[in-house]
Amino acid sequence: MTQIKLRGFQIFKDRHGRWRAYHRKTRTPVDLAKTPPGSAEFFAECQKIAALAEARATKEKPGTLGMLICEYRSSPFFQDLAPQTRGDYQKIFDYLKPIADTALTRFDRPLVVRIRDKAAASKGRRFGNYVKAVLSIVFSWGAERGHLSDNPASGIKDIRRPKGAPEANRPWSDAERHAVLDAAPAHMLPALALMMMTGLGPKDALALPRNHWRGGEIATRRAKTGEPVFWPVPGPLDEILRAAPRHDAVTLCASSKGRPWTLDGFRASWRTMRIKLERQGAIGPGLTLYGLRHTVAVILREADFDERTIADALGQKTIEMARHYAKGADLRRKMRGVVASFDAELNRRRTKTVKPD
Repeated sequence: MTQIKLRGFQIFKDRHGRWRAYHRKTRTPVDLAKTPPGSAEFFAECQKIAALAEARATKEKPGTLGMLICEYRSSPFFQDLAPQTRGDYQKIFDYLKPIADTALTRFDRPLVVRIRDKAAASKGRRFGNYVKAVLSIVFSWGAERGHLSDNPASGIKDIRRPKGAPEANRPWSDAERHAVLDAAPAHMLPALALMMMTGLGPKDALALPRNHWRGGEIATRRAKTGEPVFWPVPGPLDEILRAAPRHDAVTLCASSKGRPWTLDGFRASWRTMRIKLERQGAIGPGLTLYGLRHTVAVILREADFDERTIADALGQKTIEMARHYAKGADLRRKMRGVVASFDAELNRRRTKTVKPD
């Protein structure tokens, strides 16, 4: 097995040749029988142990935001979230550390709005809205347990996207997709094609184990939601994966050195490639890797698939996100057929001649 290094943990083979893993500070063991080393379950368990240890070591003042966050992070409601969601929440908790000593009694709607607006001013509108959303989740959890009288973030609206602002993660055009595939180096092509033809997000695509591609099918789960994703591999993607450079990485996609991609590493390589193609006029500005999920949703919507089917294809629990991803689909072909049927129905039995009195 490839040597695994994880900050804060000791992972080694004992004198009997068996793998062991411990949290360094607390000496809490990781159950490797239930969570094999290197698996998604292994990393999730390590993150859970580290979070519990940090929560126990952190001494927050009673009745403060820091205390509430600490108790929430130690609860099953937080620990049962998908690893990626816990990581996203933790970024917000880190941002809120400077006001951790603020008494819960001081929080009201105007204060939450000011926190949201300050976050938006420094880190962008979407981050500000996410700070408000996470605060609302934590306050709601705390109110149910008597830490607050109510949820001071409830009912506060998101900051709206300015009119005329470019859409985040816009869908790629057909010409842009072909231009990127034609220009992609061999070690980047499998990952780009995987995102482009299955709708997997960058993190899920880069971390996909190679044994999850079998018999022309891909079966996995989204890291963020835990929802299953199943795709019979389209022909063009199957050809690209079979022609990919050989490597010994546990993941399906690997870097030029034959190692699993890191998200930051792939994004850096993609940025260099994107800028070059933009300068050549081969693609328009604003292409993002996450925009490929929107692209798949738009293609499925234009092919007349319903929102529930699109949600299942993307690994979404609800159709609301599928509706969001499919926004911008060109429905002209579908609507021509709809209106033709509507017109025929009107002419057949629903239209009568109106005579003057």
